[in-house]
Amino acid sequence: MLLGSENVTCDDCFKNLKKVTGPACPICCRPQDVETLCSDCGRWEDDPAWQNILTKNISVFEYNDAMKEILSTFKFRGDAALVNVFQQAFVESFKNQLASLSFDAAIPIPLSAERLYERGFNQAKLLTDFLPLPQLDVLKRTHHEKQSKKSRTERLAAANVFSLTSPSKIANKRIVIVDDIYTTGSTLRHAAKLLLQNGATSVSSLTLIRS
Repeated sequence: MLLGSENVTCDDCFKNLKKVTGPACPICCRPQDVETLCSDCGRWEDDPAWQNILTKNISVFEYNDAMKEILSTFKFRGDAALVNVFQQAFVESFKNQLASLSFDAAIPIPLSAERLYERGFNQAKLLTDFLPLPQLDVLKRTHHEKQSKKSRTERLAAANVFSLTSPSKIANKRIVIVDDIYTTGSTLRHAAKLLLQNGATSVSSLTLIRS
């Protein structure tokens, strides 16, 4: 499936990736039959503690079998070069669907120090490097069990794993946070809430995949 040459993935494999197109939730970009708030975002927005925390998420691809295989190679088998497969689509999605919000800076979702050592790179940082925005490294993450091992209920109930190193750098700024995958939205909303509490004007997100 994957090649070790300059072509980091074969054409047939890339053609099997499915972009998020058509009607979707206006907040989280979940594909659905109509462009209305999905049930998950409805629950987030009904909770006063989480209302209006995340302005908008845009995801580029759906999480189908082809993407699952590529993501596994990218994240868990240490093939950082695979990020280049997604550059064009990632930047196009930003320019077409988010650039009009006139962001001041981009912030990658960090890995914990332990996870970064284990993996060797932060996939969100590699994706953020593609964007034509100043990049701020102001979020730090406490080491916890992998999100993929938690149930949805456990993710939603988890304490905020993020801390902020330089609040003055985000004051009065419109921020886009970047991650590889949107699953429940818990990770992105915890990060966004911390940024807003420390002076950010608004927070949206750009993710490679909508699970």
